[in-house]
Amino acid sequence: MTAAAVQAQSGRNEGVTMSQSAVVAEQEQPSHHSFVDMLSADDFKSAFRNHPAGVAVITADIGDGPVGLTATSVISVSANPPLVVFSLSSASSSTPTVKQAETVVIHLLGADQIDLAKNFATSGIDRFADRSIWSRLITGEPFLPTSNAWMRGRIVNKMDAGDSTVVAVQILQVDLPGESDRSAQASRPLVYYNRTWHSLSEGSMVE
Repeated sequence: MTAAAVQAQSGRNEGVTMSQSAVVAEQEQPSHHSFVDMLSADDFKSAFRNHPAGVAVITADIGDGPVGLTATSVISVSANPPLVVFSLSSASSSTPTVKQAETVVIHLLGADQIDLAKNFATSGIDRFADRSIWSRLITGEPFLPTSNAWMRGRIVNKMDAGDSTVVAVQILQVDLPGESDRSAQASRPLVYYNRTWHSLSEGSMVE
C-alpha cells in the first residue's frame, strides 16, 4: 500500500474513532429534564402566588348526590366551539365524581358570593347542606342560582397531569343575570390572589 493510501486509511479510521467518541460523550451528558432536577412544589406555588385568578365553583352529580368544589383554574380556550378547561386535584374529595360525570356546571363568582367560594373550598363538611344556596337544572345537575354566571357543559376530554387531572368541557348552555337583577357588588369579579380573596372594581383599572 502506498504512503498516500495508508494516510487516507488512517484518516478514515480516525474519523470513525472521533465519531464514536462523540456519541459516547453525548450519551454521558446528564439530562437536564430529569424529574430529580425539578424545582420543589413550594417554589412552584410561590411563582403563582402573585398571579391572580378568577374564582369558580364546579358542581356535578352522577346519581350518588351532588358534589362541588371551588376552583381557580377555569380558563376559556375556544369560542367556536365554546370550550373551557379546568384542573382537578387528586386530593379533592369531589374529583372522582367529577371525573365520572358526563356534564358539569361551572359557576363564575362575584365578590358578594365569597360565602359560596369558602363553602365549596372547605373540607369535611356537607357543602350542600344549605338547600337555599342550590337547586337543580331541568337536566338534573346541581347549580347555584345566585352566581354571577353559570355554564352547563359536557366533558369532552380528560388528561392526567402530575397530581391533577385536566378536564376539557364543551359549553352547552350559559346563564347571565339581567342587569336589573345584578347589584354593583355582584358584578365585581371575585379573585384569588396571594392566598386571599379580592374583588375587582373600576378603581383597580390601570392604563
